[in-house]
Amino acid sequence: MYLLTLASKSLANRKFTAILTIAAIALSVALLLAVERVRNDAKLSFTNTISGTDLIVGARSGSIQLLLYSVFRIGSPTNNISWESYEDIVSNPLVKWAIPISLGDSHRGFRVMGTNTDYFEHYRYAREKPLGFQSGQAFDDLYDAVIGAEVAQALGYQIGSKIVVAHGAGDVSFIDHGDKPFTVVGILERTATPVDRTVHVSLEAIEAIHIDWQSGAQIPGLKIDAETARKMNLSPKLITGFMLGLKSRISTFKLQREINEYKEEPLLAIIPGVALQELWNLMSVAERALLIISAFVIAIGLVGMLAMILSSLNERRREMAILRSAGARPSHIVGLLTSEAILLAVLGVVSGIVLFYLLLFISGPLIEDRYGLVFSVKMLSGYELTLLGIVILSAILMGLIPAYRAYRNSLNDGISIKL
Repeated sequence: MYLLTLASKSLANRKFTAILTIAAIALSVALLLAVERVRNDAKLSFTNTISGTDLIVGARSGSIQLLLYSVFRIGSPTNNISWESYEDIVSNPLVKWAIPISLGDSHRGFRVMGTNTDYFEHYRYAREKPLGFQSGQAFDDLYDAVIGAEVAQALGYQIGSKIVVAHGAGDVSFIDHGDKPFTVVGILERTATPVDRTVHVSLEAIEAIHIDWQSGAQIPGLKIDAETARKMNLSPKLITGFMLGLKSRISTFKLQREINEYKEEPLLAIIPGVALQELWNLMSVAERALLIISAFVIAIGLVGMLAMILSSLNERRREMAILRSAGARPSHIVGLLTSEAILLAVLGVVSGIVLFYLLLFISGPLIEDRYGLVFSVKMLSGYELTLLGIVILSAILMGLIPAYRAYRNSLNDGISIKL
């Protein structure tokens, strides 16, 4: 204990360089914890996006592509599927419920999704959590819209707000369906999933706004107003895909095989959990790259500590000689320098943890609002504590280098240095 007291007093005499060293280690530790938390919480956020869905069905493409556009609203489908195929598959006795989805339009950068009221009843996220309404209700009229929490917050919408859907899924569109505006009748509770960034309308509404369109453009000379469209046949003809819940999970692979071999048109059925695992395997290289960068940053912080202690050794030879003359053994000198390294590392790690939580409290809400990623403010995990233990152990090992040099110097100098 007396060595730690002596080491703290020694560092106090060199407080400017000691503070810089602690700051370097603190920044390194904060970055390490931030990278680890981003990696874990981003994966958890993706995993929590969908729950309780046994199969997702869409036009034949890749499993990751189907997962991205149907669940995460990223990218676009290669093709649509017919309503007849949807009805045929849904009529299978193995199917308990189904949620059709139709994508392709947007509103001020937010995706518009056509579906039916089964979506609000059966869609689950996180651990089987149902969708809830912050205010309002599910759509009932043809031109009703239900928006996610982030859409409402970002655009300042409330119940009764009017919105116009634009053609295409881009952030900017010069073609819109201004003749058929929608009214916001419901705002969903925040889910920290792509649901928050989605405008939901009925499948019939998707048909209505495109009833005088063909091949992505309005038919020349044909203009059907909103009220006239109500009286027309708005039964869906094409959809982007659909989600299935089965009566028994044992039958998942059986139905998946039947859909993948469907003869009427090329379809693909994926199991969300399996597709998510494929996605994370694809992103594993990026994960490893982040961890390697964090390790290098930690190494730089520890090397800075080593350089600080080594650079002070020549200036401190007189100090070591005084300690030797006072009866300190060479092993005491080693203990002193090692104690300094431990103090610097511990103070750096503790400061890094404080800095990490400050950043989490300050930037967490901003990141959630901007990107929809929720970073949990919780105690450090066992793995994170292990990483911090490795940092402190590495600092101790590095501290042995100047300690050994000081030991050699103290043996050579003895008490021969003139005071």
